[in-house]
Amino acid sequence: MIVALIDGYTDEPAGLGVPPYLGIYPRYAYGAIKKARKDAKVFYLTIDDLRATFEGERGIATKNKTPNFPKAGRILGRAEVIIYIGGLHTPGKYLSAVPSQVEEIAKFIKDYKAEKILGGPAFMGSAHAGGTKIASRELSLAHSAFDHVVYGDLEAFLFDYFSNPKDADPFRFRDYTELRDYAILGAEVVEQFPGFPSFVIVEIETQRGCPKAMGIGGCSFCTEPVRYRAVEDRPAEDVVAEVKTLYDLGVRHFRIGRQSCIFSYMAKPNGRVPIPNQEAIERLFTGIRSVAPDVKTLHVDNANPAVIANYPEESVRIAKTLIKYGTPGNVVAFGLESADPKVAKLNNLNATAEETYEAVKILNEVGGRRGYNGMPWLLPGINIIFGLPGETKKSYELTFQFLKRLLDDGLMVRRINIRQVVVFPGTPLWHMRNKVKTERHKRLIQHYKYKIRHEIDLPMLKRVVPVGTVLRDVRAEVFDSGLIYGRQMGSYPLAVGIPKEVPLNHFYDVLIVDHGFRSITGIPVPINVNRESPKVLQLIPGIGKRRVVKILAKRPFRSEEEFFSLLREDKRKMLEGKITL
Repeated sequence: MIVALIDGYTDEPAGLGVPPYLGIYPRYAYGAIKKARKDAKVFYLTIDDLRATFEGERGIATKNKTPNFPKAGRILGRAEVIIYIGGLHTPGKYLSAVPSQVEEIAKFIKDYKAEKILGGPAFMGSAHAGGTKIASRELSLAHSAFDHVVYGDLEAFLFDYFSNPKDADPFRFRDYTELRDYAILGAEVVEQFPGFPSFVIVEIETQRGCPKAMGIGGCSFCTEPVRYRAVEDRPAEDVVAEVKTLYDLGVRHFRIGRQSCIFSYMAKPNGRVPIPNQEAIERLFTGIRSVAPDVKTLHVDNANPAVIANYPEESVRIAKTLIKYGTPGNVVAFGLESADPKVAKLNNLNATAEETYEAVKILNEVGGRRGYNGMPWLLPGINIIFGLPGETKKSYELTFQFLKRLLDDGLMVRRINIRQVVVFPGTPLWHMRNKVKTERHKRLIQHYKYKIRHEIDLPMLKRVVPVGTVLRDVRAEVFDSGLIYGRQMGSYPLAVGIPKEVPLNHFYDVLIVDHGFRSITGIPVPINVNRESPKVLQLIPGIGKRRVVKILAKRPFRSEEEFFSLLREDKRKMLEGKITL
């Protein structure tokens, strides 16, 4: 039996599956099929494979990548079953891969006779922007394009379907006992991932559901408690076993990211704020490191700032654990959403502005020092949502002033993620959708987004990675508009613009020379000052357009001392060890 497993890329509140991240859904689906039918030949395809095959598309998303299967059409033509995984619930900015929607995949597969199955979070709709008009059309199209739309766990449905199609229930959920085999068997699909082994970050699940939602309900907009109405913590030994299997296959980059709050793993329920369990988190990460000793990236994702603020001693120990066993550049995303207490109350948000401030302060104290890859060890990120019910002009100003306070107080935030609220069926917000402000406050949203980017993001980025910082192991990922764009491997890596053509899909150490609002400019080091172009040389701190003329006139330099004689003392120190002749 031939099965085509199409990854349309997923992005949801507690999970990411947009390359270079490989999410949980394709791996679990592959494992469930293999457990049910050992003879099944499962081909993992990405939406970019289909775009390249059927449209010859070579935009940013595809032009720098060789499709995994150039003959995707032939595979789809031979497949007895086509499975599509998609769903974009928390739209963001993507560098080299663009998530798909049901409308796009329906166009590609409509003429194939295979049985068609849709899974992942796509059944709730996808959104590339904020607003309310996203759900009904997507769901209607899904039912017209697919024979089966899975509302429960895709892997549970697929195991039943490939064991006995008549028994398959699209509403069935599995537990972690059932998942254990799927996760282990499904690990090998990573070998079909286009970036394997060097350019893949595998997302590892530790928890489903939201601990806060179990106490007092979830945030108004969040789909996590809608899909998973109970909290279930995955046993540490199962997580470790999956990591070991992937590590043995060659994976070296991991994100322990499939949870609503890593600080709440195995936590004790306690109403709005669960009591963290530092010992359980220590066991989890000790186990991971014992089976993956030479891991290159070990990061996490979300954290509830209310947990950190209300349990500071326990949270400091947890943060130290993440630093001890993890790698630098780690980020925990804080869901503040709004600093307006009225908006927070109406939308049942995670934390107050004061709790978030305290959590930022705690993480800065523990994780603010710079690590061996050039990034601070462990910093917070801040998630902001505009357009929530209850917002007024004052709400936007309160949020801006909160962010400015962080900046003025010398604290560091790795990134501020601003998005417009998206309304999904089943969420509390669905029943308040007539109060969503994305259209009514369009100008306000644009104004404050601009204000935050210019007055907060830029100086904050200069603080996090000052000019002269060297970021290690930056992957040159795409070429666009005369620049190479690269990133480190990690949870929320900075985009680095490299102003020279270098081979893609190689790692470089990069000297930071300038800042944008959300990205930086860097030059690979060591810099050959005798051969480098004037365009690049003038970007080096302390050189500029005037001094580059003198450098060109004096080339070739016979010694570093001869070159450094043209620079000020502070710039010489910055460039020591970073140039060659």
